[in-house]
Amino acid sequence: EEEAEVETEQPDAADDVQVVDAAAAATATAATATAAAATSPDEDNHEKASKSGVTPEFRSDRDVERKGDDAEIQHDHKDEHTKMDSEPVTEPVTKTVTAHGDIPVDDEWNHLISSEPGSIFPPESKRYHLYVAYACPWAHRTVIVRNLKGLQDAIGITYVHPTWQFTNPDVDDHRGWVFGSSEEKAPSFSNTAGMGTFPANWGEEDPHMNAKSIRELYKMSNDTTGKYILPVLWDTKLNTIVSNESSEIIRMLNFEFNEFAKNPELNLYPETLEKQIDELNGWVYPTLNNGVYKCGLASTQEAYDEAIDELTDAFDKVDSILQKQRYLAGNTFTEADVRLFVTLIRYDEVYNVYFKTNTRNVATTPAVLNYVRDLYQMKAITDSCRMDMIKAHYFTSHVELNKFSIIPRGDNFLGLLSQPHGRESLDP
Repeated sequence: EEEAEVETEQPDAADDVQVVDAAAAATATAATATAAAATSPDEDNHEKASKSGVTPEFRSDRDVERKGDDAEIQHDHKDEHTKMDSEPVTEPVTKTVTAHGDIPVDDEWNHLISSEPGSIFPPESKRYHLYVAYACPWAHRTVIVRNLKGLQDAIGITYVHPTWQFTNPDVDDHRGWVFGSSEEKAPSFSNTAGMGTFPANWGEEDPHMNAKSIRELYKMSNDTTGKYILPVLWDTKLNTIVSNESSEIIRMLNFEFNEFAKNPELNLYPETLEKQIDELNGWVYPTLNNGVYKCGLASTQEAYDEAIDELTDAFDKVDSILQKQRYLAGNTFTEADVRLFVTLIRYDEVYNVYFKTNTRNVATTPAVLNYVRDLYQMKAITDSCRMDMIKAHYFTSHVELNKFSIIPRGDNFLGLLSQPHGRESLDP
C-alpha cells in the first residue's frame, strides 16, 4: 500500500499579504539555502551539510524508508494514524507573515540549523524548543542527545500527553498527540472510544504557542503534509517548525550547539567512524527500529512472518556483535547506540506484548541485556526514560488493538536494568 499523496489548497496568488523587501530577500535566501543543502551534489554543499553531519548521501531515515515496500509505516510510529486511523489530513494552507518574513514551507520539514553565513536557522541558545513524547522512540533519540551534550539550558523541551486524542473532531477523525494540563481541576483524558481515565497532567502545556495539539503547531507553520508527527524542533523566534526528522535533529544537536553545550567534547558521529555508523544505521533502522512496527502493523500472516523473520535475524546479529565488543561501532559510544537503545528499551515491555515480537527478548539475552544496562545507567539516558509513560501511550492510544486501554503491569524491567552490567571487561 503506497503512502497517500496529500493534496493541498495553495494560497491564492492575489492574497493580500504585504512583505517588505528585506523580508522577501530573507525568504529567497532561506529557500535557496534549504534547496542547496538538500539537493546540491557539489563538494561545497557536501562540506557545508557535513558540518551538521547531514550529507546528501544521508538525508534521513525517511529517504531509506521510501525505497522499501512499507511506505505506510512512518519513520516514527510517527504517523501510525495513516494506517490505523485515517489518511493524512488535507487542510487549506494559509500564508503567515512574521517579523522576519515568510518562512519557506518544507513539505518534509527538514530544514537545517547551521552556522553558515545567511542561515535562516543559526544556532542560538534558548531559541529552539523540542516537542516530544516519552513514548515515541524517534523523539526519545533527540532527548537523549540533548541530555548527553548538556544542552538542557540551551534548548527547551515539552512532553505531550501519551494518550492520543481526536485533534479536530468537528472536522475529521484524526487521532494524535495533544498537550496536557497542570490545572488541578482539569478533566481527565479517556481514549478515543471513551474508555479509561488518564490524568491530564501526564502531559505538559505548550509554553510558547498555547497550542492544544501538535497538529495546531503544524497548521501554524503552514504545513502541507497532513502528518502531525513527533519530534518537532521549533523555532521560537520565527514561530515555525525547523525539523521533524530525528536522524537530522540529533546530528544538529551533536554538531551545531557546542558553544552552548556542557559537554562540547562529546562527538556521537566522529569522522573516523562515519562510514561504520552509517552502515550500522543502514540495517538497524529497517530491520529493528522500523522492524517492530512491520510486525505490529502487519495485516496478513505472510507479511508478519516475513517481518518477524527479518527482525529475529537482526536481533541475533546485534547479539553477536555485542558479545565481542562494548558498543555497536567498537569501543566508542556513538549515535548508532542511541538509535538502537530506544528500540531495545521498549522491546520487552511493549513490542513483545503489543507487536508480537516474541521470538526474542532483551531480558533473556545476556549480551544485549547488559548492553542496555550499560547505556541506561548513563545519567543522561536514565533521566530520559519513563516506562510508565511509554506503556501508557502504546496501550491507551490504539483502540483497535486495546479497546479498554488496559496497561500491562510488567515485571519491573527498569529495575532489571539497574543491576551491574560488567561491560567494562570488553574495553581494550
